[in-house]
Amino acid sequence: MIELLQQEFVRNALCAGLLAALLCGVIGSLVVVNGVVFLAGGLAHGAYGGIGLAYFLGYPPLAGAALFSVGLSGLMAWITLKESRQADTVVGVLWAAGMAFGIILLDLTPGYHPDLMSYLFGSIVAVPTAELKVMAAAAAAVIGLTVLFYRPLEILSYDRDYARTRGLPVGPLYAFLLVLVALSVVLVISVVGLILVIALLSIPPYIAGRFSSSLKGMMIRATALSLLFTFSGLLLAFRFNLSSGASVIAVASTAFFLVLPFRR
Repeated sequence: MIELLQQEFVRNALCAGLLAALLCGVIGSLVVVNGVVFLAGGLAHGAYGGIGLAYFLGYPPLAGAALFSVGLSGLMAWITLKESRQADTVVGVLWAAGMAFGIILLDLTPGYHPDLMSYLFGSIVAVPTAELKVMAAAAAAVIGLTVLFYRPLEILSYDRDYARTRGLPVGPLYAFLLVLVALSVVLVISVVGLILVIALLSIPPYIAGRFSSSLKGMMIRATALSLLFTFSGLLLAFRFNLSSGASVIAVASTAFFLVLPFRR
């Protein structure tokens, strides 16, 4: 392990895993409690359109995915609040359309085409230092906003009717929640990819929720579990020369099935 830490890409991978674990523990708990796992999946796959648009226009892919996902989250918030019965269908359409839009734009981009697999399945060992700094700043902003608006988000998560009686703007607050989810999804894409991001956002919080009596406790336990799964998956990947993102999710999925019979 000490020899591995002497490599810059290993240190970057561990730092990226730490940031991903913090985001998945905090924001993932809100995703699970609010029952918007499917929406998070739609945002993850819809973000592919932003990646393709960024490459087509010559901008950094992370910035393009973030802006595209934020806009998509606003659209999804409006649809789910106004047309709740058809929300799943519309989200599914946006899910497919975003990926198709991104692939077409990548096909139309002249010159070198980026490796699609790195965005689909993640490449935590290839996260550069410059991108790591951007991830750290964005993660700090997302978690800071969550802490700042923790109490309104907690009330919204448990009872929207009660939130309305307290005078909280449920619609804008729900849209704000989806924006936080969208930004978190984009940041975690670099670690586990579009296909697997939803697992890291849902599995640790779900396990934590079975042994927690408060949202704050759920976030703390989910963060600890995300750290455990991420670092264990990385060690497994380094040891047996496996895909890092898939290894992280394999560890998390194994833990998920092991704890299913147990509940506090």
